[in-house]
Amino acid sequence: METVFNVPQREEVSAANQQIFDKIKATFGKVPNLYATMAHSENALGAYLQLQQAPSSLTAREKEVVNLVVSQVNNCIYCLSAHTLIAKNNGFTEAQTFEIRSAAITFDEKLNALAKLTQNITLTRGKADPVLIERFLEIGYTKENLVDTIVLIGDKSITNLLHSVTKVPVDFPLAKDLA
Repeated sequence: METVFNVPQREEVSAANQQIFDKIKATFGKVPNLYATMAHSENALGAYLQLQQAPSSLTAREKEVVNLVVSQVNNCIYCLSAHTLIAKNNGFTEAQTFEIRSAAITFDEKLNALAKLTQNITLTRGKADPVLIERFLEIGYTKENLVDTIVLIGDKSITNLLHSVTKVPVDFPLAKDLA
């Protein structure tokens, strides 16, 4: 039997989550379904947003590389759709988002090293290939960047898992399948 989760509306969540909904809506014009679903918990939405909004040594573009690669490995259409839109807002083209998702980036060698390591860490559940770690560091990333990449992989894994379990409707333009 498939688990069915409703997407709670503002009036169905706690007062604390209502305040968070108001802030999200003021910023983005809506409360994305996956965020709203987190509000089934008194604490999950606020805790997740703190993690997501924490400072990072990775740039916005680097974060989107990680987000897209992890979501592709985990086959999360919700997160692929959301982060394809965000990646385009950060200057990537549609074709570049396909390269990123495939971890085969031809347009930027440094981002390619990030994508390959992210894919490897996600696929192996942290048993990373030492050659990929070495390449990551040789190309100019730091140990701080590596730690922040791992934290971001965890962040994206949370939402990938949440969507996989809840199957809430995607409320972003659907990401296209890889060819």
